[in-house]
Amino acid sequence: MFEWTIDDRRFHIREASTESDYHAIEDIQKEAWGFSDLDVVPMATLVATVHAGGIALCAFEGESMIGFAHGFPAFEEGRPSIHSHMLAVRKDRRNLQAGFYLKVAQREVALGKGAETISWTFDPLQSLNAHLNFNKLGVISRRYIVNFYGEASSSPLHQGFGTDRLWVSWLLESDRVKSHITARELPLTLEGREFDLESQAAPLLVRRVGDEPRLSDFNSPLSGNSCLIEIPHDINILKDRSPALGRAWREATRVAFLAALEKGFLVEDFLRHDRIPTPGWFYLLTR
Repeated sequence: MFEWTIDDRRFHIREASTESDYHAIEDIQKEAWGFSDLDVVPMATLVATVHAGGIALCAFEGESMIGFAHGFPAFEEGRPSIHSHMLAVRKDRRNLQAGFYLKVAQREVALGKGAETISWTFDPLQSLNAHLNFNKLGVISRRYIVNFYGEASSSPLHQGFGTDRLWVSWLLESDRVKSHITARELPLTLEGREFDLESQAAPLLVRRVGDEPRLSDFNSPLSGNSCLIEIPHDINILKDRSPALGRAWREATRVAFLAALEKGFLVEDFLRHDRIPTPGWFYLLTR
């Protein structure tokens, strides 16, 4: 259905069709998120949603499944759509563009079903996911949801950190999306569109000082037409080293996103600033 090659390694994507496909999807969920059996979406549910118009795509290297994307039919703003509930790639197969190509294939299948939009959620503190979503796929976001899955799940990624999410919209036939997904020269690693922070007109709602977040006074920044929210380079390393610091970033960015979105801002880009010793990462929000 969909193929790509990296360094003479061949990969392909097809729709899930066998019992072993669905069981492999269960296994990858456990590997990717560390879920207990209770939180894994089981084969029976996957099969039912596919028969009801959903999408379950599997990425393979040879005969070995390396990742999957699963979405179910949805109805948003009066129109049918697909909600992409899960996308995961095996830990030892990341940086092979499987996530990107799973989304590209998902777009093609969704268009064939008559959907114009795919939505999904992700943790806005995860810079790799933000890079994929905004820089490579061209999503936008108007919604921030506090503890979308509750305060914790069986996944170690969620313990003591909450499950806040940005709800993103992928407008499948928009010029923005088409231009992003065809710009395949984008590197595999975390390299966003660089900008000059000093000359950037948009004020910062959250900025990094050392490893700590600092909130600004929102009155002036939220009176303009754009603003920035900084996140850590790698929140996973930071919160493993200091859970309290991870929670501080969650709380600071939560306040900033909610305040900006309430004022009518739209999250539309994810930018990189090359500063020493680690790069800075910034969401750009505009009215």
